[in-house]
Amino acid sequence: MNVHEAANFLFDLQRFPSRPGTDATVALLSELGNPQESLHCVQVAGSNGKGSTARMTESVLREAGLDVGRYTSPHLDDLSERITVNGRQLSERSLCAFVERTQEYIVDRAANGDAPTFFETVTALALWEFERQEVDVAVLEVGIGGKLDATSVVDPLASAVTAVTLEHTDLLGNDVETIARDMAHVAPADRPLVTGATGTALAGIEDVAGETTRVVESGTDTAGSVTVDYGGRVGIEGAVSIETDDRALDVRVPLLGAHQARNAGVAYGLVVQTADAAGVSVSEEAFERGFRNAHWPGRFEVMGHEPLVVLDGAHNPGGCTALVETLSSFEYDSLHLVFGAMADKRHREMAAALDDADTVVACEPDTDRAADNDALAQAFAAETDATVSTRSDVAGGLADTLADAGENDCVLVTGSLYTVGEARTHWTRTTIPKRAESVPAARNVLEGAHVTEPGAWRMRGKAVHRLLKTRVQPRQAQYLKEELLSLGGECAVSGLTHDEEKRDVVMMGTMAQFKRLCDKLDGQPYGLSPLADQVRETLGIGAEPPSYPWDRDTAVMGILNVTPDSFHDGGEYEAREDALERAEEMVEAGVDIVDIGGESTRPGADPVPAATERERVVPVVEALTDLDVLVSVDTRKASVARAALDAGANILNDVSGLEDPEMRLLAAEYDVPVVVMHSINTPVEPDQDIHYDDVVEDVIEELTERVLLAEKAGLDRSQIIVDPGLGFGKTAAESFELLDRIEEFAGLGCPVLVGHSHKSMFGHVGREDGERYEPTIAATALAADRGADIVRVHDVDANVAAVDVVEATRNGDD
Repeated sequence: MNVHEAANFLFDLQRFPSRPGTDATVALLSELGNPQESLHCVQVAGSNGKGSTARMTESVLREAGLDVGRYTSPHLDDLSERITVNGRQLSERSLCAFVERTQEYIVDRAANGDAPTFFETVTALALWEFERQEVDVAVLEVGIGGKLDATSVVDPLASAVTAVTLEHTDLLGNDVETIARDMAHVAPADRPLVTGATGTALAGIEDVAGETTRVVESGTDTAGSVTVDYGGRVGIEGAVSIETDDRALDVRVPLLGAHQARNAGVAYGLVVQTADAAGVSVSEEAFERGFRNAHWPGRFEVMGHEPLVVLDGAHNPGGCTALVETLSSFEYDSLHLVFGAMADKRHREMAAALDDADTVVACEPDTDRAADNDALAQAFAAETDATVSTRSDVAGGLADTLADAGENDCVLVTGSLYTVGEARTHWTRTTIPKRAESVPAARNVLEGAHVTEPGAWRMRGKAVHRLLKTRVQPRQAQYLKEELLSLGGECAVSGLTHDEEKRDVVMMGTMAQFKRLCDKLDGQPYGLSPLADQVRETLGIGAEPPSYPWDRDTAVMGILNVTPDSFHDGGEYEAREDALERAEEMVEAGVDIVDIGGESTRPGADPVPAATERERVVPVVEALTDLDVLVSVDTRKASVARAALDAGANILNDVSGLEDPEMRLLAAEYDVPVVVMHSINTPVEPDQDIHYDDVVEDVIEELTERVLLAEKAGLDRSQIIVDPGLGFGKTAAESFELLDRIEEFAGLGCPVLVGHSHKSMFGHVGREDGERYEPTIAATALAADRGADIVRVHDVDANVAAVDVVEATRNGDD
């Protein structure tokens, strides 16, 4: 079964009407062997904040050393986002296996008129996958209400109701207290329900749940088990204090707003209960790092600063009110709103909450559930003094608004997570260059974009030239296909048929055809102008002049390990004098960057205290400042990085991919390039069993969000260097595939670093320890030829020569 067939099958289940009760979910899980019975689950209900709370809970539990599954909805870009294990999204292989396992059963039930719905089936998929992955804890976001929600088939260790407002009144009740009673049915059997609700909502919850762990805001008259205080915005993070009878924490969260302090308090209560039940302790550091790493796309997400650009999935009046309060901590001149909502929401009340807007573009996200943009425009005309216009598509509305906004203004995209998801594509969409030097290679590319088998067979011959793969809205895919055909090119589209899901497309054409396509996309009515800019950048059309060595040719980064235990040269340059002599040799050989590392990340390496790492690194950095070379520091710790930058370092090299939440902010503060590596664990855990559907595209997808973290901190993509992480959570064969397809990483719009020197991957070609000099040089030449911007190597002389040879073939007589 192909992944598009599996996804189409699930999305077709949306045609079946919802009905009260969990019977269909229980029956489907019984067919699967009742995977929920072996899981330890946390259930999070509420009108607002349940997704953020689930993410915070998951992040802290992971920092405490647990394997954690997370199930949330809806998704912003792809179905697989809904289900993650330790932060990694559901694999295509698992999706196909589940549908193959359940398809016959579901079709039989459909014939009897009682097939499970889409949400019920995806809930079962999540529980089935969590049981297969043997997670320690599964964190489940409730869909609607609590009592009859599909997630309520579990017996939770801990559960919460975040906050309660009027929503889904046709299903849950006509007043807040009745809705709260429904939600309170998620309460665990023998533990208190954690809640941030107040007033009549709290009374309704306590009627059903009995004992509660109450989260209250500091300064209120209400007594609670957990007291929280929002200390305001600190840069792009929020300061939150959490206090109980036996603990006081001061943490930072990447989710801004006083309401997020309440959500953090609820997450704290869930973590404490879960850890107690699981018999694990959660340190203060785990709480601090967990909260600070709880990034949650589309929830008051600051995407830019000049103008200020904010994405927020507020989807009801209460959410819009909290959004306005959070936005008030920023200074700006005019507020420009891009708004799209679902048809069943309270539009006039949402508009009234957003009455500070100076301009409003009412849009329709690409879903049948979307409210008509003219109806939204009328709501804003009635409730605000804003200048109101309409646009059929979110991407076009965003592009127009960004073009009109001044650098001191604010652009706010809100109304629905569907709207935010479409807008977010402006920053997250990758346009990946592909090689297809033969008909079989072209067919593989097309099948990798989930083109149907007949389509791949028909187009395989046309695809043997320049290819770009990306993901767009359905109507955008149709426009691209028509335009490329008119130019003599071709465009293959995924076989996914659900109207609301983005489509993978493979664009095929000559460089001249792509240039003309970009010109046609500029200013067209479907919001594809940003894609034209991405295509130009990916293919180097109108490239900017160089700023860094890697902007001109492939730069060589020389490795200088000042450690006793690095896998290749541990102990050789531990003394400062030896390190300086080695650096001078590298500069003489023509190296562009010297990378200084004070901690080994080889498999099984012991972590080094920050103080020890600073003592090793800083004196060497200081000694190299007089040399004509860029100095990089290879560290996972922001405190070490800061000391190195103060000593004169120019670049940060973080093999953990910004796991220290301070690292991205530090790079932005000093305005220096940062290397962001893809790594499942650092140091590498021996014998890891990591599955990739397509190792290159999976790594690109996972790096996309890490790159966005650095970009949101204030760095330009020209300063964010991506490293695929050869050997880090990849087999030797997967590392070679990454090396072979390194040019595809250009789709991220960032410089690309390849670190392959003397790695165990060369055992795949029969070269053991001590025999990896020659294959390293060969791989350097291949990486440079494939478009790597930087190669990181030990043996500088020979590798500089290899790069020079490759560059000579490119530059001709230059």
